[in-house]
Amino acid sequence: MIKKVNKRGSNKVKVTFVLPENHPHAADMHVVGDFNNWEEGRNKFVRRSNQTYSTNVMLKEGQRYAFRYYSPSNGWENEPNADAFEHNEHGSDNCIIVT
Repeated sequence: MIKKVNKRGSNKVKVTFVLPENHPHAADMHVVGDFNNWEEGRNKFVRRSNQTYSTNVMLKEGQRYAFRYYSPSNGWENEPNADAFEHNEHGSDNCIIVT
């Protein structure tokens, strides 16, 4: 799941990526994409008090970003609720989020 909240008085959008508590690889999952230069060690999902896992990124409003979820133990996954999907040069699809 993806939540977007526009920050008043700025051109930023807080984007929260959420995985359910029963996701088998959530504990070692990261969100990677254009916004963090596809660096796998950043934006790790953290377990929350409601038992879900989430991570936040601040993105510029009115932009389009490619992203995917990455787990060192399980590889790449897509967010089914992304705004769109786009084929990439590796033979799979990237998720797209529009702020």
